[in-house]
Amino acid sequence: MQNQLIKNERVQKELNNKATIQGAMKTGRYLYAVIPRSEEQILTFSGIGGNPVYAISHGKVSAVVGDVPNEKIRPERRHLGAHHEILKQLMNISAVLPVRFGIIANGSKAVQKILSGNQEAFIEQLDHVAGKVEMGLRVTWDVPNIFEHFISTHPELRAVRDRLFGSHSNPTPGDKIELGQIFEHSLNHDREAYTEIVENALSERCFEIKENKCRNEMEVMNLACLVWREEEALFESSVFEVAKQFDNNFAFDYNGPWPPASFVEIDLGL
Repeated sequence: MQNQLIKNERVQKELNNKATIQGAMKTGRYLYAVIPRSEEQILTFSGIGGNPVYAISHGKVSAVVGDVPNEKIRPERRHLGAHHEILKQLMNISAVLPVRFGIIANGSKAVQKILSGNQEAFIEQLDHVAGKVEMGLRVTWDVPNIFEHFISTHPELRAVRDRLFGSHSNPTPGDKIELGQIFEHSLNHDREAYTEIVENALSERCFEIKENKCRNEMEVMNLACLVWREEEALFESSVFEVAKQFDNNFAFDYNGPWPPASFVEIDLGL
């Protein structure tokens, strides 16, 4: 009998632990975005894990959330796809402040606290992006070798190369550093000049333009453009027009529309 009681207690303890874990897992609220509060805020989307997406409101704003296990969501393709699909659907019905991937709050009260503490900032940013979408524009040098391209198009760089690395020269590590610095200076100078040309051409079609950092030497510019939704076609036409000012050594690639993630700043304090 004693052994049976111990066994029963052990089983009950395991069941209680399991129930506690399951209960804790249900408390997570995955945050997708912040949107203006509406009287008819019924969302029929399915998010990460196929779970329903719904709104938690406070004041004049709402957080779009979904129930998930209260644990880190791995940035797997299916999760990233679900996250971005929700943002894409939301931007078709409302102004959107996207929340970066992987943010989970510990329950509805925690979400309402976020909304309460950031109410004015959220309202201000929602007003800023209302009626607008983000378009991306990436321009690259379409050449086999960026260094050789600059040597052929920049006489001053070619002269330094020939002086330091000519047939009768024995370049030192310092010479290589010097040439690399001159190349980097020329690269950045051309980037600034070309970016100014493109931004001036697009300024009438963009509410705001943000310059993102180039990811490699082949990139000339990587721009995020805040555009009025009804002027997407005009923006695209402007991109084609300014591209005509560049020769075949450049490639223009625009994309969008996207939720205006580059033009909002959300500090959730989590």
